[in-house]
Amino acid sequence: MQAAPTPELLSDADAASSDAAFRRLSTLPPGPEREALRNETICAWLPMAHRLAARFRNRGESMDDLRQVAAMGLVKAVDRYDPARGKAFETFAVPTVTGELKRHFRDHTWDVHVPRRVQDLRNQVRTARRDLAQRLGGRAPTCAEIAAEAGLPEEDVLLGLEALESYSALSLDAEPAGGEGGTTLADRLGSCDHALDVAVDREAVKPGLRTLPERERTILYLRYFRDMTQGSIAERLGISQMHVSRLISQSCERVRAGALEEAV
Repeated sequence: MQAAPTPELLSDADAASSDAAFRRLSTLPPGPEREALRNETICAWLPMAHRLAARFRNRGESMDDLRQVAAMGLVKAVDRYDPARGKAFETFAVPTVTGELKRHFRDHTWDVHVPRRVQDLRNQVRTARRDLAQRLGGRAPTCAEIAAEAGLPEEDVLLGLEALESYSALSLDAEPAGGEGGTTLADRLGSCDHALDVAVDREAVKPGLRTLPERERTILYLRYFRDMTQGSIAERLGISQMHVSRLISQSCERVRAGALEEAV
């Protein structure tokens, strides 16, 4: 069986042969003959898919990965193409393969996930800023100029500019710019200080503590700040341990209720 011709050298005769291959492919039932013709057709059009993949080079993805994604798009184009519609295969395949490449960048190469609308804004802003920079002689365009060029509100331009910085993230193992052997970013990140919760609680109970009688304040101070036992406190104040326990419970409940009431 003759393979479909390579699209780089499509003469009128080759184009007719390619169209004939697709028409035959659309009529064959599932089976070895159809699968063989399908594989030959895909291989014949691979150079076109590789040329489309080359347009996306230097964007952080290897050419092998880009060619693989383009080949997947080509397979989809071959399977979905309907020669009865009268459109040339290349006219149908180019946007299909290009769309697959763009979808790959949109869904798999962002370090920070952002909504699709924001990704689209990023592309519009990037294109407008690039075109303006060329016309302005290298001067960085202003936000208002980019908005006018792209036909977007300035708020959307600012969102797109922010998304330009979200495509890749800085590693936590990275060292400060210009530093040699310094601490990494992870080493300089702060951690949660649990003492902050204690500080908030202490400030919350201060008003309630001030309203307690002096003896109750003394008991709470000895118990919770001097870490004395109830027996030691009772002996020091000349009262029973049961009385100390009762006063602690009553005082704590009174302070707690006051703090909660103040919070509400």
